[in-house]
Amino acid sequence: MSAICDTGFALALHIRFTRPNILYRTYPQKWLDHYSEHGMMIEDPVVLWGLRETGMVRWADLPDPLGIVSQAEAFGLRNGLTCSVGPNSSRSISGFTRSSGPFSDSEAEHLLALTQRLHDMTENLSDL
Repeated sequence: MSAICDTGFALALHIRFTRPNILYRTYPQKWLDHYSEHGMMIEDPVVLWGLRETGMVRWADLPDPLGIVSQAEAFGLRNGLTCSVGPNSSRSISGFTRSSGPFSDSEAEHLLALTQRLHDMTENLSDL
């Protein structure tokens, strides 16, 4: 994933009661600190979409009333794509960014398939 997502990615696998069983992020630490300090997860359109929908969506296609996606762009997280898989009781959400331009449809499908694969591979870990 690092090869295709040069500005970072995040994996939140098997979210139950708003907490993922596995959380892995490669976004810049300055963004992670800013995001946490401002409690952005509660209103993040990327997270909200992922909790409500399955499939994939480009960040540019999401409403961003509080400017969270715009703030991410200011920290270098551009051309975002989110994938969401699994049932509401154990949802997995991934976010991908890169500097070289939007992900193609085939790249987006590949990232969705990777998200599904990681979700499936870690299914038994969700009971820990």
